Amino acid sequence: MAKVVMYTKASCPYCVMAKQLLSSKQAAFEEIRIDLDDSKREEMMRLSNRRTVPQIFINDQPIGGFDDLAALEKSGKLDELLKS
Repeated sequence: MAKVVMYTKASCPYCVMAKQLLSSKQAAFEEIRIDLDDSKREEMMRLSNRRTVPQIFINDQPIGGFDDLAALEKSGKLDELLKS
């Protein structure tokens, strides 16, 4: 199973949608809340070069946000990434 890490905030509807999509795929993921720890926000920006949440990583590969995750699902590529 793939290693999935998602940087999120509590008040983020796109974070909720990303978690729902991954859960529907029965993909386990680690959630890192950047609103609880400023060092995690800095870590996310360093790893992704982005400031928005969610930021999703599959096997340490930056995927992007919810729109990017949804595009992978629509193209059929998400399942393959989650299996690796």
